[in-house]
Amino acid sequence: MEQKKIEVTVSDAALRAAAGEGMDAFVGQFVKAIREAIGGELTAETMGGLTSDQVTLLAWDALHEEVMDGGFVQLIHNGWGPFMFRNPVAKALRLWGLRDLSKLVYEAHTLYTKHGADIERDCTDEEFMALFERFPAFDDLDDAFVEHEEEWTAQIAEYIDQHIDRFANVNDNDNANANDNANDNANDNANI
Repeated sequence: MEQKKIEVTVSDAALRAAAGEGMDAFVGQFVKAIREAIGGELTAETMGGLTSDQVTLLAWDALHEEVMDGGFVQLIHNGWGPFMFRNPVAKALRLWGLRDLSKLVYEAHTLYTKHGADIERDCTDEEFMALFERFPAFDDLDDAFVEHEEEWTAQIAEYIDQHIDRFANVNDNDNANANDNANDNANDNANI
């Protein structure tokens, strides 16, 4: 049975405003639109209705949020390991042109395979904090991510901009309203 495609829509006006705020806001508009379209939660069912690019963007968002906040150990402990490392996220990022990020995710995958079960276990806050000391191999990956985050966000924003139709339909209500007003004015003038 074929999965129904989930329609994702963003406002042209919101995109223009976000682009003026910077690359994080621009990328964020698409993440927000995808999350709204799936009801806020990525599940196996909703994932099947998204394009591979939309799923990859949600993977980037989770990767970005978790690693910037607490590194790969936190990403794995918070349950993102299977999604990040048992799906072709690294390959998709490479196909987007993010070779260095892809390599980093592959390196994290190697460590996840070795230590994931220990990191994913339920634990107290104190035990969680001790995970960072127990698994220092992730430190270099965390540092590399933080060091290149802006560069990678800019590359993702550029990829989205060049392939916007793979991420969302852009709702051009502002121009539609302007055209309606122009047509109304033309009809009014014709009736004079």
